[in-house]
Amino acid sequence: MNIKRTDLDALNATLNLHIEKADYIEPVEKQLANYRKTAVIPGFRKGHVPAGLVNKKYRTPLVIEAINKIIQQQLNDYIAAEKLDLLGNPLPQKQDDINWEGDDFNFEFELGIAPKFEVDLKANKEIIAYTIKADDKTINDQIDRIRLQYGKIIGKKEVAAGDQVTGVFRNDDAGINADATFNLDKLEGESNLKTFVGSKPGDKLELKTKDLFADAHDLMTFLKIEHDLAHDLNVTVTFELSEVNTREKATLNQELFDKLFGAGVISSEEGLREKLREDASRQFAQQTDQKLLTDVTEALINNTNFELPAAFLKRWIMTAGEQELNEEEAATEFERSEKGLRYQLIESKIMRDHEELQLKFEELQAYSRNQIRVQMAQFGHNEATDEEVDNIVARVLSNQEEVKRMSEQLQNEKMLDFFKNNANLETKEVTYEEFIKEAYDA
Repeated sequence: MNIKRTDLDALNATLNLHIEKADYIEPVEKQLANYRKTAVIPGFRKGHVPAGLVNKKYRTPLVIEAINKIIQQQLNDYIAAEKLDLLGNPLPQKQDDINWEGDDFNFEFELGIAPKFEVDLKANKEIIAYTIKADDKTINDQIDRIRLQYGKIIGKKEVAAGDQVTGVFRNDDAGINADATFNLDKLEGESNLKTFVGSKPGDKLELKTKDLFADAHDLMTFLKIEHDLAHDLNVTVTFELSEVNTREKATLNQELFDKLFGAGVISSEEGLREKLREDASRQFAQQTDQKLLTDVTEALINNTNFELPAAFLKRWIMTAGEQELNEEEAATEFERSEKGLRYQLIESKIMRDHEELQLKFEELQAYSRNQIRVQMAQFGHNEATDEEVDNIVARVLSNQEEVKRMSEQLQNEKMLDFFKNNANLETKEVTYEEFIKEAYDA
């Protein structure tokens, strides 16, 4: 057995495997001997089938099987020994004229080699790390929403400003037929509001989708259309009004506080405001963290320059999936997945360079333990013993899907903390409305 590597360039190489008869003949002869004893062929007694007949019938498939095992084992051993960092798997070059009756064989494989590069987190221009403050307006708006949500619904016969309407949006040409319920304060502009005010159940209102709602995402929600379509949709729809309601706001009293947070947890409006600020801060932190992770990822992809063995990867993609792709399909798939591949390589490089980012089983156990305690607390079970929690952790970590899910969550958190401490960031405190406008160009 002989393996020879030829480096074509920094990203592409070939491996030539020369397999001699001595490499595979022993397991083949052993299996043939077994077949001679057990083969059942018409005209011959069991165990008395001529060796030549057994060889003719079984030798070639046994040789192919033995050689395939040798190839796989030798490739794995060579890649490990040489510490090759590959993209995809070794790609065999097609051979249509293999003479399996011969003694020696040559096989050639293409290799796609991962690029060498450095990651400089400080090289990127400053990335904004947002902090959202729960200002008085945000808390007041949330209290108003709570009072409306828990308030008494009163049916009406005619629409007035501030009411909630229910009906069906329709436009046959655009394929729109959507039930919707929304408050009129979601509408954009006085003209849209005037169209609704004074109407009654059964009326059909004609509306333009462009600038219908103050938030274009509401158009997506209420008309049940795709996100990309919602921003540019400019058609006329009818809205057949079926129901008009208004809400009488709930009173801020102990009954409402207990409904919201459990008996006795909150006992005053000031306590409610403080609780809402705490909850808002946690929710805002999740949004700003996700935005920061997205922005850092994008910056790293755009500013960490390296070449990929693109031609090799496209050829590999053609046969890597369950269904074989043609060249055009493989090129499309490569283009779709290239950014993700680049970030995987960048993230792997960062993790190799910073040992503290690599997950340890003890960290996963501690993370799982904390997650379980949080979940138990949400259901009012705050007195769980360490033994109870550890038993649940053991069950959870015996499930490979759960291990994968939590490992990804913990890895993301570690990467996020690393970026917060090492990336070129500019902190900026904003209100929630300012965050939405700046971060998402809303």
